[in-house]
Amino acid sequence: VETVDFFPPVVDDPYTWGAVAAANAMSDVYAMGGEVLLALAVAGFPRDFPKSVIADVFRGGADKVAEAGGVVAGGHTVVDNEPKYGLCVTGRVHPDRIFLKGGLRPGDRLFLSKPLGTGVITTAAKNDAAPPDVLAGAVTSMLQLNRAAAQAAAALGVRAATDITGFGLLGHVLEMVEASGAGVELEAARLPVLAGALALAEAGHWSGGMRRNRRHVEAVLGPALAIDAELAPALVGLCFESETSGGLLVAVGAEHAARAPEEFARRGAGCWEVGRVVAERGIRLRR
Repeated sequence: VETVDFFPPVVDDPYTWGAVAAANAMSDVYAMGGEVLLALAVAGFPRDFPKSVIADVFRGGADKVAEAGGVVAGGHTVVDNEPKYGLCVTGRVHPDRIFLKGGLRPGDRLFLSKPLGTGVITTAAKNDAAPPDVLAGAVTSMLQLNRAAAQAAAALGVRAATDITGFGLLGHVLEMVEASGAGVELEAARLPVLAGALALAEAGHWSGGMRRNRRHVEAVLGPALAIDAELAPALVGLCFESETSGGLLVAVGAEHAARAPEEFARRGAGCWEVGRVVAERGIRLRR
């Protein structure tokens, strides 16, 4: 399996930026149930960018790939006015055990492996509005590989999964709904949210991605998108907000759902049950 992802800095520290970008790029492999083999770096920096900073970015990415059991085998760098860094990742997965976006089945239970909120927190940080402890919590989450979550999902016989990144929770759920022809009901009260994220959302620290994601989901689903009117607007917005290196959303068969918390916990991965799959196409976000 192959994937590529890169983006401008989301944090000030270059080593951390490289590591977060690498974790984010490798996440697509884990969302397919795979393991990382190797990666090629994709980068652009201004001509006068400090070489020591560039080296730290590459070192952060290489260390994170090594943590995943892979190697950075090379790459390509160009001169660009806006710094950007990421990876083209090669992984492998057995064809009979691959996770598909189109594998939802009515009755499946939905589990999320990381809290929401990285997008609103990093956007606030760019405006010096994120408290240091709140930003630190987001960085810790973004640095966590989805490898353990993917292994837990495989042990539960999962066939449908996605990672929660740029399209936001509901944008990626939409992909699964469209590919499966099924529907999803999410319980807002069960959604995990990073500490401080809700307050920053209430203060309006949204990325541009949140509004684009919401417009897209609303345009595709129309009346098949149902959001309970009692829900707080900030929480609803977090469901559309872009995430960086977010968690896996996995659909676990009802017969295995009771085992999910244990399978995830013993591998050190988070696990929150957030909803279920229904037969009727659409998305419902309820209290």
